[in-house]
Amino acid sequence: MREHCQGRIMTRFLLAVALLVAAASPAQAAPPRWVGTWATAPSSAVPGYPNFSIRNIVHVSAGGKEIRVRLSNAYGRTPIVFGQVTVARAAGPDTPLALPGTMRTLTFGGARSITAPPGADVVSDGVALTVPADSDLLVSVYTPEPGGPVTRHQLTMQNSYFTRDGDHTADESAAAYRERTTNWHYVSGVDVRSAGLRGSVVALGDSITDGANSTWGANLRWPDQLADRVNTRLGVLNAGISGNRLLLDGGSAGPNALARLNRDVLTQSGVRTVIVFEGINDIQQTPHQTDPAKIIAALKQIASRSHDRGLRVVGATITPFKGWNSYTEELESVRQAVNAFIRTSPDFDAVVDFDQVIRDPADPQRIRPDYDEGDHLHPGDKGFEAMAKAVRVATL
Repeated sequence: MREHCQGRIMTRFLLAVALLVAAASPAQAAPPRWVGTWATAPSSAVPGYPNFSIRNIVHVSAGGKEIRVRLSNAYGRTPIVFGQVTVARAAGPDTPLALPGTMRTLTFGGARSITAPPGADVVSDGVALTVPADSDLLVSVYTPEPGGPVTRHQLTMQNSYFTRDGDHTADESAAAYRERTTNWHYVSGVDVRSAGLRGSVVALGDSITDGANSTWGANLRWPDQLADRVNTRLGVLNAGISGNRLLLDGGSAGPNALARLNRDVLTQSGVRTVIVFEGINDIQQTPHQTDPAKIIAALKQIASRSHDRGLRVVGATITPFKGWNSYTEELESVRQAVNAFIRTSPDFDAVVDFDQVIRDPADPQRIRPDYDEGDHLHPGDKGFEAMAKAVRVATL
């Protein structure tokens, strides 16, 4: 009997020790999850590109040791064949030349080619590649067959490159890429794995978030400058579309923000926070939305749906537009009413007061002259810097 009891005690002791060791050992921890480091929101489509290789230049926020890419056929009406897809580090700024030794061919479930159905995204397998934070990648896509409308993001504020002469996706050389485009085609996201990353932040917005009129090729959009502050811990994803509205679709301005919320925010890899900065186009574009309650209702919906997915929601106040061609006092009163809601609403976990940061103290309905790009609606690089600095990192 004594031996039996001693055996039971010993068994329990060994089990307890094993559990303690397992809990304390970092070697047993789960591998880092995928975190979004770059994204763009598909905004429109153009006719198909058979036998083209398109080399998209994308600027990542956070770095990692492993990478995967998402391609989109969101606007496609027919299946599209991605014949081969590669990723590489760029050899320098604004160049389709790959850094030697960094070219990787991507696979999809082990295959080099994949067909994306109409309206669908596809995600590549992961591949080992050391990607530094704040660096440029080349995502090259070969489409051997006509595929109907090509999904793109129209306002990129930088160049990408292409060739009409077959599959050059694996070329380290830039020789074949003699033509330029100012759109991103097919590519909609890049994810990395890194033990130090806590997740990603998505900036949902319009042309101000998209970086309209920032310095070409300099990656000075406000989400880029925010990424410079947080990229050792968080990826920052830009879901801005120029001209986008909360309540109405807009052609090349993409679906309304409520309609695209799931695709562009809620399903992003590792997303933990969304910064909602929309509404000026509902106010200033025709048809004008003159009822602030409708804009507020849309913002409440975005907050509620994001909270349902466990996300933190940061509300951003709408910036001034006096001097812009559609400005009126009536429309200004709508902006003020929406901003009053954003500043005081319990629907948001935090608020970043872009209006207060950007406005001219001498004329609060206007952008500060030194922040104004010149059209009285869009900030310039210095204004984007002030906006990025206004976001409290602790709220993310």
